[in-house]
Amino acid sequence: YFCFFSSRSSAKLVAPLGCLASRQKHTLPDLPYDYGALEPHINAEIMQLHHSKHHATYVNNLNVAEEKYKEALAKGDVTAQVSLQPALKFNGGGHINHTIFWTNLSPNGGGEPKGELMEAIKCDFGSFANFKEKLTAVSVGVQGSGWGWLGYNKEQGRLQIAACANQDPLQGTTGLIPLLGIDVWEHAYYLQYKNVRPDYLKAIWNVINWENVSSRYATCKK
Repeated sequence: YFCFFSSRSSAKLVAPLGCLASRQKHTLPDLPYDYGALEPHINAEIMQLHHSKHHATYVNNLNVAEEKYKEALAKGDVTAQVSLQPALKFNGGGHINHTIFWTNLSPNGGGEPKGELMEAIKCDFGSFANFKEKLTAVSVGVQGSGWGWLGYNKEQGRLQIAACANQDPLQGTTGLIPLLGIDVWEHAYYLQYKNVRPDYLKAIWNVINWENVSSRYATCKK
């Protein structure tokens, strides 16, 4: 589990000593499908590199950063603790984001959501088509690397679209609970779609796992 605590007023990821002292090392989660299962929309080579190389690197670097943070806490070295915050945020965010992303995709995905999630989308965005257009536009518009998100604003009881730079985790930086994340780092699509991000975004809607997104929505509403 993640030993991160955050609030709207602070994007810092703080790990308490007791938690770090007893923590288990983070591990790369298995994909719930084969690397080639999302073809032709996302090819096997991209999925293999994205999961086994990129996500694995975030996991490894997060474990290293947490170990150093644990040592800094034990020494009472506040300067070292502060200097490690960017590494914890970047690699911790990368691990959190990708762990959600893999489950947001499915070879049996696509189409439109049903039930409560669909009703909420219609209520907050007017229609599914409007929602899809807005999330696509926000994702296309991310400058450089980052993510487009559908999140749940628990305080206001509504769905919200947001973009996050780099690997900033949605909840840790905006307070929104992540439901659906679209990775728009070039490593997520370049081997297949080159620099044409809109083509990748058009294709990814064919593999969105609405059952997973709906399940996340139901959980955060409890």
